[in-house]
Amino acid sequence: MFAGLPLDRPLIMGVVNVTPDSFSDGGEAATVAAAIERGHAMVGDGADIIDVGGESTRPGAAPVPLEEELARVIPVITALGDAGCAVSIDTRHAAVMAAAIDAGAKIVNDVTALCGDPGSLDVVAGSAASVILMHMQGEPGTMQNAPQYEDAAQEVRDYLAGRIEVCVKAGIAIERIAIDPGIGFGKTLKHNLDILNRLALFTGLGCPLVLGVSRKSFIGKISGDDNPKGRLGGSLAAALAGVTRGVAIVRVHDVAETRQALAVWQAIGAAT
Repeated sequence: MFAGLPLDRPLIMGVVNVTPDSFSDGGEAATVAAAIERGHAMVGDGADIIDVGGESTRPGAAPVPLEEELARVIPVITALGDAGCAVSIDTRHAAVMAAAIDAGAKIVNDVTALCGDPGSLDVVAGSAASVILMHMQGEPGTMQNAPQYEDAAQEVRDYLAGRIEVCVKAGIAIERIAIDPGIGFGKTLKHNLDILNRLALFTGLGCPLVLGVSRKSFIGKISGDDNPKGRLGGSLAAALAGVTRGVAIVRVHDVAETRQALAVWQAIGAAT
């Protein structure tokens, strides 16, 4: 179980960006009403979790004022939570985490693994919320400026192991923790492919593994498609490669297509 959801099959986390500048869907759900509508549509398409974010963390993104981030996400979380949706808040700010949990968010999804804001660890530890700890080298504004690793997969795995240890010592039960290797967050194409090929490294850490590959630029670098919305095929291929290697939750923009791909993958695996 994670955040009250059984993990007997891969779960789908649908992305709702209440932003004007996210890399692939910026502006499409920039109003509260549009974001709520998108969240409900994703649940109808088969999403198990709706991940609501009010600040883009794409490469080169600028920070958003706290008041603006709160105004974007809290009404959406309240509406979706009241409707019975399992909601995650995608934020790196403790004040937003706290307000989102109060509004009904069951999961905190933090690209800084609860170390980007001094208050984040205490907020999550003092709540009943689950948390997704993600790896990022650097920060969104500069993270793609020549990232370097000696062994990308091993270094990311070791970082996440350290963050799990810190969280458990702070009072966050390991059953409340999931991990995300942070594909595209301070990583080159080579780094991303190394991590994706070696995801089995992460499954021994005792936490569900989350994977966000949907529409990301590494797919475009492989396929030559500069349009994020033209990367569905590559997104599905990467997601299926992930679940084959132990991923428990896939974070996606295209919920219905991912649900279909997973259903076929599961049916083939179950055939006798």
